[in-house]
Amino acid sequence: MQTVIIVVHLMIVSVLIGAVLLQKSEGGGLGMGGGAGFMSSRGTANLLTRTTAILAGLFFLTSMVLAWLAGVDRKPASIVGPAPATQSQPGGATPVAPPTSGGVLDTLKKVDEQQAPSGPQAPRSQ
Repeated sequence: MQTVIIVVHLMIVSVLIGAVLLQKSEGGGLGMGGGAGFMSSRGTANLLTRTTAILAGLFFLTSMVLAWLAGVDRKPASIVGPAPATQSQPGGATPVAPPTSGGVLDTLKKVDEQQAPSGPQAPRSQ
């Protein structure tokens, strides 16, 4: 149902944009101006004004319906409710304990000392 309302909403928006662009502006713009037509310019202005007003009303109506549909499934959150569940490590992995002595740089220095090469070596491709 929400998809149908979204499609109708988008059609209303596209027609509303077209109706606004067709209206005669003070400078002429894209308005339907002059010449012989099936309606006078006053009749055209009234028709476009009414069409724009109706489309704007439908736009707001579909917007409110879509907002209501989006909020139907939302559950209220309580500030004083129970504490959230604790997160577990993915895959059942145990957390790595931080080093007890020194910092990260000291730990990296010890790892480098243990893996020190004995002589020149050729670069390895990965």
